[in-house]
Amino acid sequence: MGKRRGNGEGSIHQRGDGRWCALVDLGVIDGKRRRKYIYGDTRKDVAEKLKVVLRDQQLGLVTVHDNQTLTQFLTAWLEQSVKPTTKPSTHLSYRDMLTRHVQPVLGQIHLTKLTPQHMQSLLATLQQKQLSARSVQYVRAILHHALDQALKWGYVPRNVVALVDAPRVERHQIEPLTEAQAQALLKAVEGHRLEALYRIALGLGLRRGEVLALRWADIDVGASTLRIATGKTAASARKLPLPDTLRTALQTHLERQHEERAERGAAWKDLGLVFPSEVGTPISGRNLFRHFKRLLTHAGLPQTVRFHDLRHSCATFLIAQGVHPRVVMEILGHSQISITMNTYGHVLPETQQDAVQKLDAVLRRRDTKPDPPNDDGVEARAKAGEADQGEKADRDAGLQDADAPME
Repeated sequence: MGKRRGNGEGSIHQRGDGRWCALVDLGVIDGKRRRKYIYGDTRKDVAEKLKVVLRDQQLGLVTVHDNQTLTQFLTAWLEQSVKPTTKPSTHLSYRDMLTRHVQPVLGQIHLTKLTPQHMQSLLATLQQKQLSARSVQYVRAILHHALDQALKWGYVPRNVVALVDAPRVERHQIEPLTEAQAQALLKAVEGHRLEALYRIALGLGLRRGEVLALRWADIDVGASTLRIATGKTAASARKLPLPDTLRTALQTHLERQHEERAERGAAWKDLGLVFPSEVGTPISGRNLFRHFKRLLTHAGLPQTVRFHDLRHSCATFLIAQGVHPRVVMEILGHSQISITMNTYGHVLPETQQDAVQKLDAVLRRRDTKPDPPNDDGVEARAKAGEADQGEKADRDAGLQDADAPME
């Protein structure tokens, strides 16, 4: 009698359609006996696949979720892992990118069948659709995060996204506003309900998300401070001083908001936002984008200017005024000073040139002090007196040297 095959060793047989099949017993999982089927055109092909499965089984890498598609996994991941642990905006952003760019291409592929080639093909497809390199990189980062979780849960033996290089993102050449352009922008928005928003963004360098998330509880008019509670990093949370112009703009804005609230009555949603919509609800980034583009047209500025360029303009103006990069870093909420230096290093040579010119002017004034009056008699007496004083100093020094102990 032949030796009986042990539990989990697998079996190979030929099907009625001529294909070969192997069956691996995974044991009892969640109260049910689970089996894994392997198919191939030849016995040798199936035997090789079986060796891999048995090896992975010993390493604890075999999953019973073979039939789960990428879309099914991503849907569960967003609800179970992302939504409870991140901000609503992050969850919505992840869901939007996956729904629009990933699921139409790879959504029906089984999670365990994903390969690096699938991921490379996805990135190439997105680039062919003229999606920006930054957006493609963002899609890859989301998928990397998702499959890391799948790896931890034992759904996949490896993270195939980690085996695919991220697309190179060219550093955007910042184009800050000139002083004249900044003045034109503020002039164009003067009197508008969002005037204070643009003044804050330009005057303190706030990010779009930061300025839209501002609440009146973050403003201390008495202490003339503004607090950023949350942001991209821990360094983003910061307290900033409010100069007189911005404090006045906020006070005027608050009065206008009281009038809007009274006009809307019950329709007003009081969320405590500094810059809400006309009914008190949050302003979406898309709506702010549209208004900003109209404002650029009204101000006679190029449409290539981005809202984020207001932040760059703030930093550039500060550095041009001689403010230390460390202070600029703290105002902007950068996590490292290297970010500030790398982003705005092009401004520093001009500031350095101005600094050395000022120092040169100071030294030049010292070198060109007027000489004393050229009076021969006075000059001769002065030289004689200097000689007498020199001889006396030499004698005194000699006596002191004679009395000093040897070292």
